[in-house]
Amino acid sequence: MNSVNDFPILLTALLIWMLNCKTCSSQEEENMTTTVDYDYSEFTGPSPDYGVYVTVCMKESNRNFRLWFMPTFYSIICFLGLLGNILVILTFFYFKRLKTMTDVYLLNLSFADLLFALSLPFWAANSMTEWALGLAACKAMHTIYKVSFYSSMLLLSCISVDRYFAIAKAVSAHRHRSQAVFFSKVSSAIIWAMALIFSLPEMTYTTINNKTCSPYTGKTDQLRVSIQTSQIVLGFAMPLLVMGFCYSVIVQTLCQARSFERNKAIKVIFAVVAVFLLCQVPYNIALFLTTLDTANGGNTDCNYDNSLLYATDVTQCLAFLRCCLNPFVYAFIGVKFRHDLLKLLKDLGCMSQERFFRYTCGRRRSSAATDTETTTTFSP
Repeated sequence: MNSVNDFPILLTALLIWMLNCKTCSSQEEENMTTTVDYDYSEFTGPSPDYGVYVTVCMKESNRNFRLWFMPTFYSIICFLGLLGNILVILTFFYFKRLKTMTDVYLLNLSFADLLFALSLPFWAANSMTEWALGLAACKAMHTIYKVSFYSSMLLLSCISVDRYFAIAKAVSAHRHRSQAVFFSKVSSAIIWAMALIFSLPEMTYTTINNKTCSPYTGKTDQLRVSIQTSQIVLGFAMPLLVMGFCYSVIVQTLCQARSFERNKAIKVIFAVVAVFLLCQVPYNIALFLTTLDTANGGNTDCNYDNSLLYATDVTQCLAFLRCCLNPFVYAFIGVKFRHDLLKLLKDLGCMSQERFFRYTCGRRRSSAATDTETTTTFSP
């Protein structure tokens, strides 16, 4: 073969060999690249959007807070609630003093608060350790809370209505005085029945989740929003409107009167309203914000979520204080009831005769003008 004629052939062969080497080299580089950067399009289509992944919000600090905060306050509230309400109930039965509508409502209010106070040790245990008492006890604990809650709010409303008629509408109230006690007993039975009906969701949807007794676990957001909204309306907004109207009219009536004790009675009314607002407003604000977040599909701000949990825990304990404050605000503050309580303590041997006369004789004379059956709650 002639070398001149072979040159083009050799050049062509050289070019083909170089192209083959380059192709092999590019394939090796591509193979090396794929070992480092995976092509996700082969598996998931478009490139993944990491913004859609949910970041877990850590709530460990809130759990640690509950371990000491809840049992401490539940224990204090339980002790004071049992003490105060048992004294109220003993005084009512010892002196047989169910003579007015307010007396009947106060007795039922003490039973409701006592019932709730008895459930608080179970609430404390649920916040500290795993729930080991079964589903029936779990449902009973939450149901007792809701029944006592709704009955207390409705009874407080009835007390304000009774005081409204006794003070602002004294003539008509005195005319129907003989039927008042019977009507208060019937209305109290209706209140307990309504409280039980309002608590049906708690009976139905409370369950044990992750070894903790909790309500509405796994239920739809729409159901949770409906139940919590009804609680805010029936257990806070409605009693607040009723109490606000009745007590505002009562204050206006007392301001027009010339009684020497009217200023003390007005102060008592302000104390009643202040205690109600202090205990109920913060918790209902926290409950409203929680309901709003649930209605909007949740909150992505972890700091806000944790802060709302802290606020709910603290304000709930504040709301629970009602079971131990009600006896002092609605019963012990009245002249007649306070005198009966001191006499009960004397008869039980808890107070000496000398101390009893010291506490009662000096005050009965100054309060004689308001020591009547129609002013039991507002007597200083």
